[in-house]
Amino acid sequence: MAFKKMINSKKLLAFLAVFMLSGTNLLMAQTVTTDATAKPGVNWLGVGFYILLFLVAAVVIAIIGKILKVYDLSQQIKGKKGIHWNTIMGVICLIFLVVGMYGAYWDITVQGSMTLPEAASKHGVRIDAMFLTTTIITLIVFVITQILLFTFLFRYRHSDKRRAYFLPHNNTIEKVWTIIPAIVLTVLVIFGFFTWQDVENSSDIKGQPASLNIDITGHQFAWELRYPGPDGKLGKKDFRLSAGSNKLGIDFKDINSMDDLQADTLVLPVNKTIRLNIFAQDVIHSVYMPHFRVQQNAVPGLPTFFKFTPTITTEEMRRKVDDPKFEYLLYCNKICGSGHYNMQKVVRVVTQDEYNQWVAKLKPYLTPALRTELKLASADQNKSITQNRLALNN
Repeated sequence: MAFKKMINSKKLLAFLAVFMLSGTNLLMAQTVTTDATAKPGVNWLGVGFYILLFLVAAVVIAIIGKILKVYDLSQQIKGKKGIHWNTIMGVICLIFLVVGMYGAYWDITVQGSMTLPEAASKHGVRIDAMFLTTTIITLIVFVITQILLFTFLFRYRHSDKRRAYFLPHNNTIEKVWTIIPAIVLTVLVIFGFFTWQDVENSSDIKGQPASLNIDITGHQFAWELRYPGPDGKLGKKDFRLSAGSNKLGIDFKDINSMDDLQADTLVLPVNKTIRLNIFAQDVIHSVYMPHFRVQQNAVPGLPTFFKFTPTITTEEMRRKVDDPKFEYLLYCNKICGSGHYNMQKVVRVVTQDEYNQWVAKLKPYLTPALRTELKLASADQNKSITQNRLALNN
C-alpha cells in the first residue's frame, strides 16, 4: 500500500520528471569525441545512469529512514528517550550551510574564471561595472541571509524548555526591509538607465565625427552587411523591392544607394562610433557580439539599431588573450530555425588606415548585372547622350 501511494504521489512524479529533463540536458551537452582511435563503449553519463543513480539513492535514504524509525520506536517501547530529531535536523542544516558555502565559493572561483575578457567597447566597460556591482551586492546579501537562516535553524531548534515568540507585526522591520532594497534598486536602475540612454542615443555628439552607419540584415540563416560608399550615406530600402538579385531591397532610385558597398566581414575602425542599423527579413533574429557587450533583436518590420565604440583592435585582443587565432564573432542569439548555428560572422576591429584600405576594395551592391536587370544602364546611357547633345549645342 505504501509503495502504491509513493507511485501515485504527484510530487514524486514531478521531481522525477525534472530529474529526467536535467539528465537529458546533461546528455545533450556532452562533447562528442573526435579521436578516431577511441573505442566505442557504454555512455555512463547517459540519462539512464542518472535515473538509476537517483533511484538507488532514494531507496538507500528510505531504508536508512525506516531503520532509524524502527530504532526510535524500540527505544520508546523500552521507556528510553528516542532519537532527538530536532537536533539531527539542526546539525544537518549546519552541514548544508558549510557545504553550500563551499559550493558557492567553488562556483565563483572556477566558473567565474570562465568569463569573457575585458569589454572591447566604451559602453561595455560601464555594463561590466553594473554587473560587478550587482553581483557584489547580491553576494553580500546571499552570504548574510544564508548564514542567518541556517544558524537560526540550529540555534533555535525545537526545545521543550522554551516557546517561540510570535511577532504579528513590526513597523520598524517593515520599513527597513522595504526602504533599503528600494534605495539599492533605484541606484542600479538609474545607473543602467543612463548607460542604455547613451547606447540608444540616435544623434551624434557635437564636435565628434559622424557615426559610421552599417546596415546588418538577418535572414534564415545568414547576416547581410551593407556599408556606405564614398558619400558616407546609406541609401533607402524597401522590402517590396527584395528579389534574388536585390536581396536587401535597396531602392536604387535614391542617389545615395548607388555607391553602397557589400561585405562578408564586419570590419570596424577602432575608437570610431558605430551605428548598426538592424533588420530582419523573416523571423526574429538577434545581433549578439559578446566581446563588445552588444545585443539587440532584429525584428521583421521594426528596424532597430545599436550604437557602440570599439576600443580594442583584434590584434590587441589576440595579445591580451594570448591566442593568435582569436576573432571577434557576431552571433544570432535567437533560436531562429534549424540552421541557427550557421549565423556567425567574423568581426574585425582595425586601425583607421587599415579600415580605409579594406573598404576601398569592397564591391558595390549595384553590380553590372543588377544594373542591366533594373534597366539602369540604358537610363544612364540616355542621360549621357542628352548631356552630350546639350554640350554640342553650346
